[in-house]
Amino acid sequence: MTTVGFLYPGHFADDDFPRMEVILDTTIRLVVNRTEPGEDDHRTGTLRQRGAPERLAAGVEELRRAGAESVVWASTGGSCVYGWEGAREQSTTLARAAGLPASSTSLAFVHAVQGLGVARVAVAAPWSEETAGLFTGLLSSAGVDVVATHSGGAATAAEAAAWSVDRLKELVVAADRPEAGAVLLPGNAVHTAAHIRDLEELLSKPVLTANQVAVFEALRLARRRAWAPQLGALFAAREAPPAPAGRTIDGE
Repeated sequence: MTTVGFLYPGHFADDDFPRMEVILDTTIRLVVNRTEPGEDDHRTGTLRQRGAPERLAAGVEELRRAGAESVVWASTGGSCVYGWEGAREQSTTLARAAGLPASSTSLAFVHAVQGLGVARVAVAAPWSEETAGLFTGLLSSAGVDVVATHSGGAATAAEAAAWSVDRLKELVVAADRPEAGAVLLPGNAVHTAAHIRDLEELLSKPVLTANQVAVFEALRLARRRAWAPQLGALFAAREAPPAPAGRTIDGE
């Protein structure tokens, strides 16, 4: 049995995780500890408070007791707000507090892009243009070529959580560009686990979503491969593809 843990702010789309657990191998367990989200908006100050070290450290004991082998901070906004270097430091601090390998959704997106061997991406962000810019800035600082960013304009996590699959399709179509090798859909409050294959079939290319990449990252840290095509191209490869030539994404 491989058990991996997630710190998730609130309850907006936390049901994505049990859904993915059912789809994955029966020897994989996804444990979610819900942290206090604070105010339900995407303002920079709120996002920084949401990802504060003391708030994350308070949630790790439950994951340790559950036998987690790794932990991921499942908040794109609460990690990208710190920038590339700041997000890496946030995960290092979390790893020390947990005594486990740790990462965040923002770093997971970067590692997933690298894992797919994609050269260019488009971003379909549910948030405001300001918050979308924070995420795009982190990707660019990590060496990811972002060819387009489209903002869905959701002011709160609750608003994004209520979006239908048709609204998600509109968002990814608006963001997509022919030169993009994948479309990234950040925002852990958006329900995507049941829709990834539909979105990929619509665009004829990989679609990476927040809770999906968070799970892939947790399994990567636990050194556990999982094959689950229902969760999209990211989980469809039996073996990880080679990293692209040149600069490595995590700076090693």
